[in-house]
Amino acid sequence: MRRHLAHMHEVTPAESVYALDHSGLQAPDVTFWSVWDGDEIVGCAALREIDPAHGEIKSMHTIEPRRGTGIAGRVLDFILAEAQRRGYRRLSLETGGSDAFEAARRLYASAGFTECEPIPGYGPDHHSYFMTLEL
Repeated sequence: MRRHLAHMHEVTPAESVYALDHSGLQAPDVTFWSVWDGDEIVGCAALREIDPAHGEIKSMHTIEPRRGTGIAGRVLDFILAEAQRRGYRRLSLETGGSDAFEAARRLYASAGFTECEPIPGYGPDHHSYFMTLEL
């Protein structure tokens, strides 16, 4: 998580970083997963329940040396399956609007996510890009 938070602060103004910190990941409405390769953590993601029918992808990250290897796609597939298992009818997310997040936006779009208005808990932010998917 330290790598994820550091990366977010490198490429996003502080007031527009919405990544969950350690305490945020421990909230009762958040489930956090880490992705391991042997004894190394290579990625992470979280799922926050907005309401019983709507979830939010949070803190999805792959370490830089492992980007482009399919980890994020497999994690996204896992989260989509988990959201359906929970009975969510919608899954949404906030990602960055800058070029640094282009690969993330392409990944989500390839899974059917489309741009949307700010999701519950957020306001308008020109550094953010909101996406949603009907399940």
